[in-house]
Amino acid sequence: MRIAMWSGPRNLSTAMMYAFAARGDCAVVDEPFYAAYLAMTGLTHPMREEILAVQPQDPEVVVEEICGSIPGEMPHFYQKHMTQHMIEGVPRDWMRGVRNVFLIRHPARVIASYAAKRENPVLDDIGFRQQAELFDLVRGWGQRPVVIDSHDIRADPRAALERLCDAIGLEFSARMLTWPKGGHSDDGVWARHWYGAVWSSTGFADPEGPLPEVPERLQAVLEAAMPFYERMRAEKL
Repeated sequence: MRIAMWSGPRNLSTAMMYAFAARGDCAVVDEPFYAAYLAMTGLTHPMREEILAVQPQDPEVVVEEICGSIPGEMPHFYQKHMTQHMIEGVPRDWMRGVRNVFLIRHPARVIASYAAKRENPVLDDIGFRQQAELFDLVRGWGQRPVVIDSHDIRADPRAALERLCDAIGLEFSARMLTWPKGGHSDDGVWARHWYGAVWSSTGFADPEGPLPEVPERLQAVLEAAMPFYERMRAEKL
């Protein structure tokens, strides 16, 4: 089984990659379209040159890699994808052949976390619009895309992952609940900038507290993201 997990940044996505990697029967890949996205947009991100140096910049080459042989000849292949990377010119037809799952998080939490690492994100930086578009695309093909909320995972990891595995037709493994401290060998080169908290973890963090305050300068981004989030939340497990 090939599982494409679609989320925006700062959304429990790395912890979920670690959870699937911990199963022992699942290869993982970390944001394979990142370099293509940077090359095609010209955006300046932390560690841009390092990312461009280690990943294919041609999205067609990325598609060949993620649709080819599964690394390590594993039976399953978990692909961590960022929705904002799927810009015009990045192929989508390959998504017909994978199990598409959409990981959502309240925009206030995403914006507050993202702004702490990279100031003043705009709506397209955080992926909510693109996530809804990809969801509609997949559903338009007749698939039944799965939506899971990171809040629910943090509240009860075992119950949430059991529901997720059942929804995608994968047997749940309790090994998904813990992983070794210090990161994973398949982390992207950008991990040292973004993954500090999850590198220090050995499992999912505690349940989330109250929503954070979003700075006034980012209120417009929050307001723009909320309708997409609410629409996706209505579809969650």
